Amino acid sequence: MKLSLATARKLTLHAQGLDGAWTLPKGKEGTAQAIERLGYVQIDTIAVVERAHHHTIWSRRHDYTPDVLHQLQARDRRVFEYWTHAAAYLPMSDYRYSLPRMRAVAADPAAWHYTREAREMTPHVLDRIRAEGPLGSADFKAPEGKKRGSWWDWKPAKEALEWLFHAGQLMITERRSFQRIYDLTERVLPPGVDTTPPQPDEMARFVVRRVLGRQGFAAPDSIRWGWRRSDAVDTAITELIDTGEVVRVAVEGLERDHVALASALEAMPRRTGRRGKRPLHILSPFDSLVMNRGRLRALFGFDCKLECYMPEPKRRWGYFCLPILWGDEFIGRLDAKAERKPKTLTVRKLMFEAGFKDFDAMLSPLAAELRAFAAFNGCERVAVHTSCPAAPRAALVRELRDPHPTSASSATSA
Repeated sequence: MKLSLATARKLTLHAQGLDGAWTLPKGKEGTAQAIERLGYVQIDTIAVVERAHHHTIWSRRHDYTPDVLHQLQARDRRVFEYWTHAAAYLPMSDYRYSLPRMRAVAADPAAWHYTREAREMTPHVLDRIRAEGPLGSADFKAPEGKKRGSWWDWKPAKEALEWLFHAGQLMITERRSFQRIYDLTERVLPPGVDTTPPQPDEMARFVVRRVLGRQGFAAPDSIRWGWRRSDAVDTAITELIDTGEVVRVAVEGLERDHVALASALEAMPRRTGRRGKRPLHILSPFDSLVMNRGRLRALFGFDCKLECYMPEPKRRWGYFCLPILWGDEFIGRLDAKAERKPKTLTVRKLMFEAGFKDFDAMLSPLAAELRAFAAFNGCERVAVHTSCPAAPRAALVRELRDPHPTSASSATSA
């Protein structure tokens, strides 16, 4: 089957829940279902605006607030933390598919960042949590004379906690001020969760379905869950093609052949035949649509680079640049910071893609989304310092000052 580039984009945006066509309940249940459909949401620590995991969910659920994720993890046990290609929130219904990685970590402690001091500390850490209940790293003192070092230069108790977590003996029961709180796995897992380890062929089929479900389509050799790729994935793809569940597709402008779920392709004509609003999204650089930079460039012709770890003089776009998606086109990016005390969302730099000209149609939805994003970040005003090109800034400021904003937010410009 051949797909035009436009159709491939639409397929991806629907899989990602960014085309406005997902029908989910309001409130917490809708948030839980959004995470289940995405498969996982990456966690990140940077907090110049709301952290990436909250931002990613909000981009799909504007009624979302960060306390909802806490409830889903700590009280309802609908999500849990573990590792995919990075630290992430995953649906609790997928817990058993993390067991192969847990068992691999448990079987090979030498491959882990696990010092002799940490290994000696492990029984003590387990005993304390077993006796005292959930504990965080701060509840364990560093050895006398040991100074705090880099992120990976952990104290032995922190190393032990992390190894026990990755090996599946501990889980994150909640986060307090973003700090992980660990408890015994058997005290965190809710009743009825399937803890049967999947066989390799079953795990491979899960990976194929999950990746295609969240991406829309993918090159076979890119389909993986985490860093390692299993040879069983190739067999699973062949088997699912034979049963008709998966279809080979050629995408206009992309060199390699790809595969997609037949059910997603069958639904495309129904969705593309509808006329509707062209949604505008301000996305996190860790959003699940954006984080595969090579795929983003090939599919949307958009470059996205995280520059917060670069020296300021070398930054092209800014410290923490947020891509702007309008319909099925990335039209620019903005470097923003939520100034919590003055309650101002400061857009230090707003940059549009070369060749983009449709400012008259775009500025009103951009202003509405900026107001909503400001409110999500606890801000009441939006300040736009510069734009490139410079001309649209004045019109955007006027839109932001509209006393009757089209978004639910009451934030205004500054």
